This record gives sequence, structure tokens and C-alpha cells, in this order.
Amino acid sequence: MRANLRASLKLTSHSFSLHIHSACTMRSSSSFSTAQKEKTFFEPANKDQMITRLCNENKFNEALQILCEQRRLKEAIQMLERPETRASATVFSTLLRICIDNRALEEGKKIHKSMKCSGFRPGVVISNRLLDFYCKCDKPFDAHNLFVEMPERDLCSWNIMVSGFAKLGLIDEARKLFDEMPEKDNFSWTAMISGYVRQNKPECALVLYRVMQRDENFKCNKFTISSALAASASVQSLRLGKEIHGHIVRTGLDSDAVVWSALSDMYGKCGSVDEARHIFDRTKDKDVVSWTAMIDRYFGDGRWEEGYLLFSCLMESGIRPNDFTFAGVLNACAHQTTEHFGKQVHGYMTRIGFDPLSFAASTLVHMYAKCGSVDTAYKVFKRLPKPDVVSWTSLINGYAQNGQPSEALQLFDLLLKSGTQPDHITFVGVLSACTHAGLVDKGLEYFYSIKDKHCLTHTADHYACVIDLLSRFGRFKEAEEIISQMPMKPDKFLWASLLGGCRVHGNVELAKRAAEALFEIEPENAATYVTIANVYATAGKWTEVAKIRQVMEEKGVVKKPGISWINLQRKDYVFLVGDKSHPRSKEIYEFLGELWRRMKEEGYVPDIDNVLHDVEEEQKEQNLSYHSEKLAVAFGIIATPPGTQIKIFKNLRTCVDCHTAIKYISKIEERRIIVRDSSRFHCFEGGSCSCKDYW
Repeated sequence: MRANLRASLKLTSHSFSLHIHSACTMRSSSSFSTAQKEKTFFEPANKDQMITRLCNENKFNEALQILCEQRRLKEAIQMLERPETRASATVFSTLLRICIDNRALEEGKKIHKSMKCSGFRPGVVISNRLLDFYCKCDKPFDAHNLFVEMPERDLCSWNIMVSGFAKLGLIDEARKLFDEMPEKDNFSWTAMISGYVRQNKPECALVLYRVMQRDENFKCNKFTISSALAASASVQSLRLGKEIHGHIVRTGLDSDAVVWSALSDMYGKCGSVDEARHIFDRTKDKDVVSWTAMIDRYFGDGRWEEGYLLFSCLMESGIRPNDFTFAGVLNACAHQTTEHFGKQVHGYMTRIGFDPLSFAASTLVHMYAKCGSVDTAYKVFKRLPKPDVVSWTSLINGYAQNGQPSEALQLFDLLLKSGTQPDHITFVGVLSACTHAGLVDKGLEYFYSIKDKHCLTHTADHYACVIDLLSRFGRFKEAEEIISQMPMKPDKFLWASLLGGCRVHGNVELAKRAAEALFEIEPENAATYVTIANVYATAGKWTEVAKIRQVMEEKGVVKKPGISWINLQRKDYVFLVGDKSHPRSKEIYEFLGELWRRMKEEGYVPDIDNVLHDVEEEQKEQNLSYHSEKLAVAFGIIATPPGTQIKIFKNLRTCVDCHTAIKYISKIEERRIIVRDSSRFHCFEGGSCSCKDYW
């Protein structure tokens, strides 16, 4: 989806449409006679009668002119093929123009053949029109054959060929022609430079731009400059970009909106977002593309709040956001789980009337599913007239991640019945659903069907999912067999899944192998050290635990602090372990103390197995009782009316003790508590969790 947004926001230089000026391709045609002009006022039926009469009088050119006016291409070609027809240059030129507009390759070939059969010898203008036709219809070598045969060529002929080859990715052929040109103009240089940019050869584009600058006969125009800026952005050379910026100011091109947009894009892609914003603010007559690009730059740089704020400014500007704008903002909301802002965007889309068939509508489903509001995601999904694979997949993954695997698998069956072809991301959700539902054999069946039934290729994500499925249920032998047969090298997600399964089942030797693989891939990730240390601790291997802690100290590996947050009344409240910075900390800790007592009365026993073994038992319990998610849950309860649903987010995986404790809290307080950790959503209600204790 984010790929589609970026494509829409390419600089004018990227999508620089190298159309050939009419002065190069078409001389002024003679105007119709007064009688011919009057014919345009006839009704279609009368025009048909007029065409018949003109043909009977052997006035084929006049008849062809009427057919051209009505863009009746096939009938015009049929008339051309009559042996008595002798079309004029104007008729041939007009017909070719229609073929170019419609990319009508076969019809255009017939027109070219008719020229040859009728003995018509095209001059340079008609020949250029033919060159343009073949290039626009993706037949550059047919164009080149004609180009070689042309008895006379002008600058426009060369430009058509250079731009045609460059647009179609034949950049070496384009450069060969460019170097052979007897003369060049700004169009020639820009076609070649922008061609290099489109083919991801920014270094070549910049070298050629330097050569052009040294030639005093040429002055860079806005399109050339935009291409050079795009090349600087591609190589992320802020220095070169600033040099071009200086040239823009000196040559007076800094008043052009195209150039301003290219400048802003260059600064943004070179990591200077503040400079990009400065350019954006100075740009006059900003359009929706400019706004969307700047908003996306903030999101790309992780400056989420500034992106949201700028989108709010866009809504107040009177300029209507487009599908790319909505998709970008909704994706940001999904990434940051800022559902409250996503709801505002949804409301705005509803008020202005958005297209339910657009990809922005699919992004709405994705946003709600990622934020844990899978019921709302389903309601949006049901309103889509024709859901695409992205919508289906978002909802399937949403159900899987929110502890509703049965609904996920039922939806997948409906997807297949609808005729929609699932993609590799769809199967990630399906396999995850099988994992959460404990459907190991069914999951394996889906895994093998990816290749055998749906003709898709297994990806690293699929292998990670199936290893997670097998290892969670202790089927390590099958997991190892699949790993040994993988066509690609196992990635960190697969090894982490295997390590997690080993932790659950106490498979020390395989856990050690998985941890060693992870140490090689990402030696700085503290989660691996903590997990393998917990495996050793559970097995009573305290010497190994000490070794892991020593390695962490020697390498400077620090465990990432757990952070939990809750959004109340559009404000985020963040908590760390043992956090006392909140204004209501005293109430929170007193409430937790009371909860702790009531939980123990209900049978809660703190899980202290994974707390550092050299800490006293009482201290272990205190360490557990003030984990960040417990603090966030306690605050949510005291800050909202009884019975209100609470939704908590955490940056790390929820620990076993917090998971158990929140089950008790949901029962005692009669609350529905949703916790989104780094793994999935947990829905606690009535003393149980939607994950069925598998996460």
C-alpha cells in the first residue's frame, strides 16, 4: 500500500512526460473549407449519409475527415484499404494521432501498411508521427527500423527515439543514440537525464547533468533541474542537492512550483526534513500531491505527531485529500495504534464521500484491525462493494492477532469462495490463526497448499509461522526437518519462534542452537539473551545463566525497558516498570496493593521463576507487581467508569506473570481488558484470555 503512495508522489522529473511538441511532429494543416466546417453541425445519422454520398463521389479524403472527427478508427481504416482511396498527409497524421492516444498498435500498423501500398511517401513530419506511434505502443525496435530507413531526419526524430528508448528502459540504446545526435537541445538532455533517474542510475544522471552545465549553449529548465534533484535524492547526497539549490536561486527557477516540489522531495529523502518543510512552507499554490508528500516525509522520519498535525492543517486548507493522503495517514495510525486519530480521519472521509472501491477504503480495514478494533474493521469490510485481497488479508490477520482464529479461518474460506486469489501475506494470517487455535495438522495442510494448490512460493515468513506452530506444541523433530529443507537461510523471526517454543517446553539443547543463530544475526538484541537465560534458569542451570549475564555486561547489551501506555480522552499515558511519575501514582499503587490482596484470595500465585534468581522471594514479588502493564491497567480502571473496556499497549511481549495477573483482574473488576504486546492482542474477560495462554 505504502509503495503505491510513493509511486503517486514521484517528482515531475520522474514522470516527466516527454511529449513531442506539435511543432516538431505536425505542420499546420489546412483548415477546412466553410462547407466542410458546416458539416460538423450535422447529426450522426446525417453524417453517415454525407459519408456515403462523398464516397459515391470519390471524395474519400472528405469522408475520412468526418470519420476522424468522430474517431471512428476501424471504419476509417476499412476505407483506407479500398484501392481507390488516396488519403492526404493530414488524414494519415490525424489517424496516427488517434492510434497514439488509444495505443492502438494493430490499427496503426494497418495505417502504416496503407501508406506503403498506396505509394504515399511520408515526409519527416509524418515519419516522426510514426516513430512516436511505435514508441508509445512499446515497439521501440520497430521505431528504430523506421528511423534507420528515413531519408531525412530532424532534431525531433532523434528526440523521439532517445526519449522512447529511455522511457522503455532501454537506457544503453538511448545513450548510444544520444551520443550520435548531430545536434541537441534541452529536450534531448532532459530526456536522457530523466531516463537515467527512472532506471535507477542516478550517478549517470548526475554525470550527464554536469556535462550539460559545462555547455554554454544550454540552460537547464525546470524539468532538467527536477531530474537532477531526483538523482541527488536517490544517492542521498545533500551536498549535491544544495549545490543544485544554489543554481536554482541564481538562475531564477526558484519561482516554479515543479522545482519547489522537487527541492522539498530532495531535502526530505536526504534526511533533512526540516529543510523540506521550509521549502514546503514557501511553496505557492500547493496542491494535494505536495501536501501528501510532506506528510509522508514526517511519517517516514518517525515524526508521527508532526505528520498528524500537518494533515489537520490540510483538512483546514480547503484542499481535498486524495486516496494516497488517506492511505498514508491511516497506515501511520495503524503503525502507531493511534485509533482515535484514525477514527477522525474515517469520519472526515465519510463526510466528504470517499470511494468504497478505492485502496484507501482497504486501508481503513487495516487500520482498525491493527488497532485491535476487529469488530469495527469487519463493519467497514462489509460495506465494501468488492473487497480486494488487501481488505480480506487485513481482516484475516486482525482476527488471528486478536485471538479469534475460528473467525480468521472462516473468512479465509469465504475469500476462496469469492474467487479472490490469496497472496503470501494472507497465508501469514492463516498460519498464525492455526497457531493460536492449536490446529497444528490443519496449519501444516495450509502450509503445503501454498505451493501445491495456490501456486505461490513459500516465503521466509511462511517458514517462520510454521516453525512457530510446530515448536509451540513441542513437535521439534518436524520443525527441524522443515528447517533443513528450506531453500533460503532461516531468518531471525524463525529462530526466535523456535527459541520461544523451546522456552515453553524446556528444550534446552535446541534453545541453545536457536540462541546461537540469533547471536550471529543480531548480537545486540537483548531479548535473545533474556529468553535463553530464562530457559537455563527454568532448567536450574544457574552457571549458564551467570555466563549469559556476563556476556551481556561485556558486550554492553542492555535489556530494552518495558513501556506500556493507555489512551484516555485522546491523550496517551505512558508507564515504565516501577514508574511513579504519574500525578495519580499514589492512587495507582494503593489500588494495585488492594488488587494484589484480592487476587491472592482468588488463588493467584506470582510467577517468580523468570525473575533474577539472586533476588529475595519477597523482592521478586514486588518486582512483578509494578510491571508497566499492571500500572497502566490500574490507572485505566481508576480513571474510567465501572464496566468500561480498557485497551493497553506494550512495546515488549507480556510476561507470564502479568498475563496471569490481568486474567484475575478482569474477573475481579468485571472488565474487558485488551492488551496489545509485541506479539499479538490479548483480550482478557471473565478470568480468561483470548489467546488461550498461547502467545
